[in-house]
Amino acid sequence: MSDEMPPPSLQIPQAEIRTKRSISIIWVVPLAALLIGGWMGYKAWSEQGPTITISFASAEGLQKDKTKLKYMEVDIGKVVDIKLSDDLSRVLVKIELERNAEPYLTEDALFWVVRARVTADEISGLGTLFSGAYIGMEPGKSGKSRRQFTGLEVAPVLTGTLPGQHFTLHAEELGSIDIGYPVYYRKVKVGQVVSYQLDPLSDRLNIQVFIHAPFHKKVQQGTRFYNASGIDIAVNADGLKVTTESLVSLLIGGIAFETPTEPTPWLPADKTADYTLYPNQKSIHQRAYTIKERYLLHFKDSVQGLSIGAPVEIHGIQVGQVLDISLSVDAVTMDITIPVLIELEPERIAEKNATRAPDVPLIDFLVAHGLRGQLKNSNLLTGQQVVDLKIFSTATPQNILHNGPYPVVPTMPMTLPLMDLIAKAGRILTKFEQLPAAEISVSLKKVLATLDVTLQQSQSTLGHIDQNVLPEVVNAMQQFRTSVNSLEESYRSNSSTGRDIHKTLAEAAKAARSIRVLSDYLQRHPEALLRGKGETP
Repeated sequence: MSDEMPPPSLQIPQAEIRTKRSISIIWVVPLAALLIGGWMGYKAWSEQGPTITISFASAEGLQKDKTKLKYMEVDIGKVVDIKLSDDLSRVLVKIELERNAEPYLTEDALFWVVRARVTADEISGLGTLFSGAYIGMEPGKSGKSRRQFTGLEVAPVLTGTLPGQHFTLHAEELGSIDIGYPVYYRKVKVGQVVSYQLDPLSDRLNIQVFIHAPFHKKVQQGTRFYNASGIDIAVNADGLKVTTESLVSLLIGGIAFETPTEPTPWLPADKTADYTLYPNQKSIHQRAYTIKERYLLHFKDSVQGLSIGAPVEIHGIQVGQVLDISLSVDAVTMDITIPVLIELEPERIAEKNATRAPDVPLIDFLVAHGLRGQLKNSNLLTGQQVVDLKIFSTATPQNILHNGPYPVVPTMPMTLPLMDLIAKAGRILTKFEQLPAAEISVSLKKVLATLDVTLQQSQSTLGHIDQNVLPEVVNAMQQFRTSVNSLEESYRSNSSTGRDIHKTLAEAAKAARSIRVLSDYLQRHPEALLRGKGETP
């Protein structure tokens, strides 16, 4: 019985094991998260812009993760780090920009900090009082790509999108001109100063100005720019003339330009044309001279009132200027001289009927014929002096000395015009004082007596003339005789008129002595004309 099979109803089911290869649904979530994270990472990486570093002199107003980089008031970047340079002299500001800004990060890109700024000619950046400072940008247009920049300390004048033209001016010094200062044409503001920098090769200043359209067409090849700062005062035959471009230029400064009128019209200015910036409006009308010669003059007179830049004149016409004034003392003789270095422009002197040899310079020729240097007061009120080159026909013959670094022109002692006049007046009065008054009186009496006899003879002669023909002649002769008798009577020594004449002569002699004393004193103390007479030692 034990070998019998159990009935079907009592049989135990057997498990069937099958192997299935598939991914569990539980992995879907982390896989999806990984894919999303990867996509977001890729998107962030693909949209990430360049990172640049800007060097500033100060981090005033800048904050990490807050200060923005803006262009045309649109945010295009953010400050992500601020630190000091290794030598602690600058501040390095790290900025992340948007990706579309990368093409504009070239060598000519400009960056600066925008803060509230109040100057004489403008008020800007007031919005930063509430929102805080931000970094401004002028995109680059050319050059190699860069990531390291040096920030500007002053915001530039942006003209990239404005119609007009840039011009370069060359100047010896900047004066009162600064970035943003106006440029005038016929007293109308037509442009402004964009930038300036010192030329390392010529040691001159290169000033960039921008002239707005359509006024940039007024700048031609013959146009001359000049510094219009301040005020020009001139006194001429028409009276006092005061000139200034505007109140702004009077207070802060500016540049103006004009084009001289010529028979042939000027050509338009080239885009690469350079111009000279003249110091004032008067100087643009002066002719430019290329030949300049330097000479040395030794003076023993006081040079008080003579300054560097003072004119050198011939008959009141400027032919040069003073370059240097020094002092020299001879330790043996204790002789004090004042070497004055001048610069002449021989082209200012037109030579007529030339007789000098071709190898003899003009100044050498003039010195050999009496040209001497002399100090001269150009203004008695201010005491300003100039160097006057004058030909003295009676001067001792001399030649220019060429044995030093500069040719030496001989000089003459200084003479003041007023002192010359006083000296001449003194000499005249001295001669008048020396006239023999008594002898003059006797001689005058003899002359009067002779005239009386002559009149009597004339009257006798006229008596034979027909009285109907010349009645007026006879009457005139009688009147003349009466006048002579009256003069003789008045001039007698015991008359009142005679005494007055003698008294006048005595007063004139006394005045002559006083003027002669004054002349001698002024010769020794010429400064008394300005300061007055001091205490007598």
